[in-house]
Amino acid sequence: MNFKNIFSKSKNALEIVDGNHIGAGPVTRKKMREIIRRREKVTGKEFDKGYDLIEKYPRSVSIFGSARFKNDNIYYKKAESLGARIVKELKYAVVTGGGPGIMEAASKGAYEAGGTSLGFTIKLPSEQMINKYLTDYVEFEYFFSRKTLLFFAAETYIYFPGGFGTFDELLEIVTLIQTRKINRTPVILVGKEFWTPFLDLFKQKLAIENNTINLDDINICKVVDSEDEIIQIIRNAPYREE
Repeated sequence: MNFKNIFSKSKNALEIVDGNHIGAGPVTRKKMREIIRRREKVTGKEFDKGYDLIEKYPRSVSIFGSARFKNDNIYYKKAESLGARIVKELKYAVVTGGGPGIMEAASKGAYEAGGTSLGFTIKLPSEQMINKYLTDYVEFEYFFSRKTLLFFAAETYIYFPGGFGTFDELLEIVTLIQTRKINRTPVILVGKEFWTPFLDLFKQKLAIENNTINLDDINICKVVDSEDEIIQIIRNAPYREE
């Protein structure tokens, strides 16, 4: 990739420093080239490691949600129960971001049920930590390479309530399906009280009032609170081609 002409001015530019952080300040074109070359090497290795992990486990479900929920939260308990049922009844691997909250809950359920619990973890200055219920994991430095592997790693995607990160992950997978960059895959939203107001907002403001999406695009997601129904959706979902 050739990014050297993206930034035409050195003044008022943003200096991209090592890791996931962006610091204010000018950066020379030479420095920008060095940073980009380094990041290409790092992300290339991340893609290789992530793909190697996916290849070991041909059937999996990716679970997303807030990193802030504690083990007494109702959604934590639901994610834990669902993780256990996925590995016991379907023999699928459970894939998460490998951190706390919903990720930990789903990992715990899968791990304690004797199944496979995979983590695609991310290096962050705060909040993210690797939970102790992973049977295997890959650590990422960059969000986009991590998300790419999470999005191509599953037969079904399950979203519990969460914050900006969860919405970022949800809207990206919906956009990939909407634009046919990936095959249509079940996208399940757990938590009717949480998700329905957002879907109603999207339908009214985006589809009906402004026509920025099609009404049918809303149907890419499905709100499902019944564990039995979720298990059946996963069971009926098409497999990734070998």
